[in-house]
Amino acid sequence: MTTLVESPQVGPMLRSWRERRRFSQQELSNLSTVSTRHLSRVETGRAHPTPEMILHLADNLEVPLRERNRLLLAAGYAPRYSEQSLDDGSLAVVMDGLRSLLDAHLPYPAVLLDDHWDVVDANAAIGVLLADCAPELLEPPVNVVRLCLHPGGLAPRIENLDEWAGHLHHQALSRAARTHDPRHHELVAEIVRLHGGTPRLDPTLGPVLSLRLRTGDGVLRLFSTSAQLTTATDVALEGLRLETFLPADETTRALFGR
Repeated sequence: MTTLVESPQVGPMLRSWRERRRFSQQELSNLSTVSTRHLSRVETGRAHPTPEMILHLADNLEVPLRERNRLLLAAGYAPRYSEQSLDDGSLAVVMDGLRSLLDAHLPYPAVLLDDHWDVVDANAAIGVLLADCAPELLEPPVNVVRLCLHPGGLAPRIENLDEWAGHLHHQALSRAARTHDPRHHELVAEIVRLHGGTPRLDPTLGPVLSLRLRTGDGVLRLFSTSAQLTTATDVALEGLRLETFLPADETTRALFGR
């Protein structure tokens, strides 16, 4: 016997995103200028929203592009946002531009990550951070969160491991809350497992948290910055992050030759 699985309905999906963002219908109405009466009718399935209405509400709810496509499909419409491979020729100019930023950051490390912290590309200086890591952890796709906290990765050389684990846990939790992507929730669980418990982010650490990493030349103290495309209309591009590391003291600057 074949069991039919009922397709998700766009109204309950929109309501779920509203509740995830902790908006009341009135708050979403004020933000979107859509009446509460119409919002209620959409969420309960008594009104069928147009594609433009779905995208308007999704924009106000800061729904990720991949999930906007799912909302459209649930309402019977075609997806609006492409999801190309990062190697696709249509993205070549953008990817070349991002890779030029990696090289421009030398002599300091920089890495291009996808939305799940898997390495897409990196500059030559990243090798300083990867010394003595287990070869299996460096097999693609390399996940930088796993690499940082795994006992075969950077963890034995990170002097402030508890602090750095707390930072990564906070970042993963925040991204999971924004996207509701199962892979982000799995990564949160993996952080807890690798760390042997839930790490805590200490709010009294100072103006900026630095990674303190032991190397053969001394202890590197690096703080990181993160940048992403704010105009992406492709799902894969939306998730990219350019992570750059900068010296947090003069000793580290000297170790990198500046």
